[in-house]
Amino acid sequence: MAELWELPAGDLTRLVGAGEVSAREVVQAHLDRIADVNPRVNAITAVLEREALDAADAADRALREGAEPGPLCGVPMTVKENVDVKGSATTHGIVPLRNAVAERDSPHVAQLRAAGAIPIGRTNMPEFGMRWHTDNALHGPTRNPWSAAHTPGASSGGEAVAVATGLSPLGVGSDGAGSLRWPAQCCGVAALKPSLGRVALTGPALPFGFQLLAVHGPMARRVADLRLAFEHMCGPVPADPWHAPAPLRGPALGRGVAVVTDDHAVRRAAELLADAGYQVEEGRPPALERAAEIYFQIMSAYGRVQEEQPPVETVASPDFVRFWAGFEKSWSEAGGRAAFDPMMERAAIHGAWAAWMAATPLVLMPIVPDGPFRVGEDLEAGWAAAWPGRLRTTVAVNLLGLPSVAVPVGEAGGLPQVVQIVGPRFREDLCLDAAAAIEARAPRLTPLDPRD
Repeated sequence: MAELWELPAGDLTRLVGAGEVSAREVVQAHLDRIADVNPRVNAITAVLEREALDAADAADRALREGAEPGPLCGVPMTVKENVDVKGSATTHGIVPLRNAVAERDSPHVAQLRAAGAIPIGRTNMPEFGMRWHTDNALHGPTRNPWSAAHTPGASSGGEAVAVATGLSPLGVGSDGAGSLRWPAQCCGVAALKPSLGRVALTGPALPFGFQLLAVHGPMARRVADLRLAFEHMCGPVPADPWHAPAPLRGPALGRGVAVVTDDHAVRRAAELLADAGYQVEEGRPPALERAAEIYFQIMSAYGRVQEEQPPVETVASPDFVRFWAGFEKSWSEAGGRAAFDPMMERAAIHGAWAAWMAATPLVLMPIVPDGPFRVGEDLEAGWAAAWPGRLRTTVAVNLLGLPSVAVPVGEAGGLPQVVQIVGPRFREDLCLDAAAAIEARAPRLTPLDPRD
């Protein structure tokens, strides 16, 4: 029989709800797994042991008294350090915020908690979430369990490693430039980047670029768990001006899938979708390169807070300072020809994509071509100039506010192979359906013990 820490969230909540195991047993099994494995990967930065055990005991007591189990009853979850968890520090990976203890949960954390999920730990991220490798001066580097020589991705890198190694069955992270999908690719797990406006956000005012381009979403080892978590973190929050309470499911739109690029992992995913009855054809989204350029223009102009913050060298690690010195210029140059009005051009590109996707509602694309880079490579001369181009299929999705699911398809060369499925806005259900079809036909990659 599988260990409790090996089971997906859906199985755990069914076992707890049926009284076959207690919520305390589930939480304790994950605490034991954390104690055993986390010192080798440094994914979890703060273990919420007392709070988690108290919440598990309360859940068990309620069930004994006849309460109906919640849809996530007894399921441990980990939360990235840029998302508020009451009583825990929201550090954003920087030393000056190590004692910035949140007074309340972020809305979606509160909603997951109300559904029965139990926060068990906080996970590592790079400083400010602005690097594609997880390391910082506050907690140090997170290790990829597939290969210590390769990055675990970022900025939700700690979350991806925690889920991949069985420290947590469910994670909560964010995605402003692939920050859920890229670490999912590096670590061989599934992730959902929701549509803009799906998951409500509140708290300190964010720059416009982050309001428009960044969203929060779930990470798990199974697509069904992404759906389970997603459907319980979309509740209305009037304080969020972007929130849109759209239905979680929509009408059938056909089973057409446009396949972008000749990447090996994408070809394999296309074969699996065809086997599941999807109509797969080659395609090219309109204005893909320009979409990426407009993304970089908006983020460069409206996603920076340098004027409001201390100099980066006073709050970040030397490696981050070195990374940012090389990348900031490339980030701006990737914007290409300046738009007269980037939001007007964004609207035109969105309309073109919507018309194109009317025939093929789903798009199968790589996340980042060539997979995880080697640790330290992003600090080398010349790396920064090429990276924005590799992010093209990732950041276009952020620009247009579309949903995307990262799903594993196998492994090659000792590293996981993961692709993304993009759908029309507010059609996460279509993306999740297609991802589940791939998952049912692909080998299971996680949980795994850390490799050398």
